[in-house]
Amino acid sequence: MVVLPFKQQKTNKGTLIREFKEDVSSEELVWHRDKKDRFVTILEGKGWKLQMDNELPKELIPGQTYFIPKYTYHRIMKGKTSLVVEIKE
Repeated sequence: MVVLPFKQQKTNKGTLIREFKEDVSSEELVWHRDKKDRFVTILEGKGWKLQMDNELPKELIPGQTYFIPKYTYHRIMKGKTSLVVEIKE
């Protein structure tokens, strides 16, 4: 059984709400690729970063939306609080 580093729920709009707790282990936040393009809106969280393949990490800012192209390696880096995001595929 795979244990994911987040809790997730699907909304009636077809989006995903995903929460990473502040005590998540950094080792669980691994480089990965997604099969679909994603628009990720930051709902809450302080100090978290997004690192795309061959780029420096960028701080995730609440209220901002980030585009992650399908099949592009990326990872998030742990912040100071829990991180809550909305994902549209």
